[in-house]
Amino acid sequence: MGFTAYSPPRAAVRALLVAAALVAAAACSSAGRSDPGAATRAPATPSTPATPSTPAEVCAGLVTYWAEQALKGSTWAGLDSEQKGLSNEQLTLHDEVLAEARAEEKRNGRTAAVALVRREAGKRCKAQNGATGSSENWDLPR
Repeated sequence: MGFTAYSPPRAAVRALLVAAALVAAAACSSAGRSDPGAATRAPATPSTPATPSTPAEVCAGLVTYWAEQALKGSTWAGLDSEQKGLSNEQLTLHDEVLAEARAEEKRNGRTAAVALVRREAGKRCKAQNGATGSSENWDLPR
């Protein structure tokens, strides 16, 4: 019944699990938005959520989620990159996209800033094939 010592490997595993859950939640919340026939089909069952399948989709989900949290001023936005599950390259993309989104928010409001985040995160993550490099402990499961 005492405190256990801090364990970096355990913290990294927890961070990756949290990041995976957040990516899955972000993917579920955007499902069907661009599909005009989605309203006429039966909704997907809860047991089959849309999950990212490529490094670029994982990257876009992570960068988008954390940039949106930062725009909202969320308490969780202050976590470090490892706690967010971001590689070093993804963190760079996040910081660049967030800076542009904050400028856009000042000019045209929050809605325009969120649209910019979603558009740019997807485009940049795809261009860098998921931006998974330069991170010692990060790898997409095979």
